[in-house]
Amino acid sequence: MSITPVPRGAHLTRRLIQLYVGLALYGASSALLVRAGLGLEPWGVLHQGLAERTGLSIGVVSIIVGAAVLLLWIPIRQRPGLGTVSNVFAIGIAMDGTLALVPEVHGLAAQIAVMVAGVVVNGVATGLYIAARFGPGPRDGLMTGLHLRTGRSIRLVRTLIEVAVVVTGFVLGGSLGAGTVLYALAIGPLAQFFLRFFAIGGKPAAATAAGSDDEAAVAPESDGVDTAVTARTPEQAILPQ
Repeated sequence: MSITPVPRGAHLTRRLIQLYVGLALYGASSALLVRAGLGLEPWGVLHQGLAERTGLSIGVVSIIVGAAVLLLWIPIRQRPGLGTVSNVFAIGIAMDGTLALVPEVHGLAAQIAVMVAGVVVNGVATGLYIAARFGPGPRDGLMTGLHLRTGRSIRLVRTLIEVAVVVTGFVLGGSLGAGTVLYALAIGPLAQFFLRFFAIGGKPAAATAAGSDDEAAVAPESDGVDTAVTARTPEQAILPQ
């Protein structure tokens, strides 16, 4: 499993800043959903459940799970980019840092406000880091890799993975609730809006929304040569979890 070379160009500095600001905000948004206490995004449910069982912080669990998922890229012959590797570490670190700074939230009105803020910030973060075009996150690379290897639709593969993740996380003690539902309904439209807003170099940034079957989101195979999912454009990226 080789590393995709870091792209170069006039916008490289902006892209790097955009990548790491986006990843930091993604971790912060996940922490806000934890503080809201009204339910997490699908992978967050798993991370929280594992954290409850292991005694590790949820950010550390996120890093471990991300690294484990990245190892699964080897048999499906995917190739990570800078954004992929950075995703593993940056989100977990930002999440634990935010949890250390943001106190517990009390009262339903405050919880709802923090929940909504977490979902919106997650949409901003998704637009920032995918539009930077440094590669998909490890979890989405797993999804697109399985799509390529099995021939099943992106919608089906994503649904199966996320149902398995949510059920496992819930059984382990992760939090399901209104935040989970709101995230599922809102993240696609939010991410599409912010991908267009943060597009670099005037390129269109209509990302594949959560659950979409847009096959253009994945680079095709040709002549028996494996084509890596490198998300060179926002259109080729799948929304992160």
